[in-house]
Amino acid sequence: MTDSCFTIRVASESSLIIYFGEESGTEMNDEVASRVRLAHDLIAGELGAVIVDLIPSYASLLMIFDPFLIDHYELRHKLRSLLTTPASDSEQPAAIVELPVYYALETGPDLQRIATHAKCDVEHIIQRHQAIEYRVYAIGFAPGFGYLGRVDESIAMPRLATPRAFVPKGSVAIADRQTAIYPADSPGGWNLIGRCPVELFAADKTPPMPMKVGDRVRFKSVDRDEYLQLGGRL
Repeated sequence: MTDSCFTIRVASESSLIIYFGEESGTEMNDEVASRVRLAHDLIAGELGAVIVDLIPSYASLLMIFDPFLIDHYELRHKLRSLLTTPASDSEQPAAIVELPVYYALETGPDLQRIATHAKCDVEHIIQRHQAIEYRVYAIGFAPGFGYLGRVDESIAMPRLATPRAFVPKGSVAIADRQTAIYPADSPGGWNLIGRCPVELFAADKTPPMPMKVGDRVRFKSVDRDEYLQLGGRL
C-alpha cells in the first residue's frame, strides 16, 4: 500500500481509525475491502501486543489500543511504516463458509413478492441466491450479523418501507444488493427468503462467529426435514 491508499484519524483517546476509501463510505468495493482485510491481518500479526480490538468495516478499520503501552503518535508512526512496506501487498486466501438455508414460503414470506417483482418463479430466486459466493464486507447491527454482497442484480430488492417488529432468528434476507442472516430474534426491514439453522453468535465459543470480515459465504439449499435436523426452528 501507499500513503495515498489510506487516511488515519483519531477516533477517541484510545483508538484510531484507518479509512481506505470515502470516510463515510459503505459501498461494496472488493479492492477497498481487500485493503481492509490485509491491514487487519498485518496489524493483528505485528502490533497485537498493544491492540485491544480491531473492528473492520466496508472501507475502514477501527483500532482500539492499550494507552498504557502506546500512544496515538507512536501507533500512527508504526501503522504508516507497516502499511507502506512492499511485503504488505499480498492478501491471504479467504476462508469459505458454507451455510445451509431452508428456502420456503413458510420461512421466506417475501419470496413470492420478490419473484413477482423479478418476473420469475420462486425457484429462480432460490437458485440465483445460491449461485453466488458472497464476500463478508462488515459485521454489525447485532453480533453475528454479516453484511454479504453482492446479490445478483435480478433479485435485488429495496428494504421494506415499514420494518417488521419481529424477524425470527436465522432468517435469511435481502436488502438492495446485500444479503444477511439475522443472528437473533429482532426487528428488521430486510426481505425474508429463508432460514438458516446455524448459530451465528455464541459468546462462549472461540471464535464466537462462523464468519469474519473478508471471508466468503456460500449458501446451500436444504429441505424442511434437514433444516429441522440441523436444529432449525419454525
